[in-house]
Amino acid sequence: MANSALLNSSIGKKFLMGLTGLFLISFLIVHASINAMIWFNDGGVTFNKYAHFMGTNLIVRTLEIGLFAGLLLHIVDGLLLYKKNRDARPVKYAYNKESANSPWYSRSMALLGTLILLFLVVHLGNFWVKTRITGVEQYGVDAEHQENLFAMMQQVFQSQVIVGIYLVGCFSLFWHLLHGFKSAFQSLGLNHVKYNEAIVVIGIAFSIIVPVIFALMPVTIMLGWVK
Repeated sequence: MANSALLNSSIGKKFLMGLTGLFLISFLIVHASINAMIWFNDGGVTFNKYAHFMGTNLIVRTLEIGLFAGLLLHIVDGLLLYKKNRDARPVKYAYNKESANSPWYSRSMALLGTLILLFLVVHLGNFWVKTRITGVEQYGVDAEHQENLFAMMQQVFQSQVIVGIYLVGCFSLFWHLLHGFKSAFQSLGLNHVKYNEAIVVIGIAFSIIVPVIFALMPVTIMLGWVK
């Protein structure tokens, strides 16, 4: 009963947001690292090798279930927390200037999260469904006779609409991480005067580097800079 009350409280929801947020941050590191392998410019051989490992390894596939659960939990918990905060103050006071108290992106996490969710729907539909359900046999194999996931990426990113959606998603991810990285540590109580400055600096760097990697992937493929 006590645990249920804690999870339903604002503190409990923020703790859960922080926990799932750090889990998703770790996933972004792995995913961005694998995506960056397209820039070996070797016909996708290196990328296909590691992507195939991630798609067939039993441990990774098991963690993938946890990833989806964590992502869903993060989204639902974020929306519930947003609603709880809105309900707590249904009427905004005329003298309350929110912009003076916090940056716009920290007050727009629900909007940014929704844009990222829409981006994920497009991403999963173009890649996860094909690699996990329908198959990628139509894309043939690469120079080392591996499933050619890179060829699938090349085809998908010929669409300017999809590339545009990716750029919007990456832009939203940047702002979401800019607030969420530091907040995740704070929500878990992992903040200290000795380390807060380092967390802020690392958070800013992470918020820039990861979205840039994700954004450059479709752009460089569409422009033919990676083959």
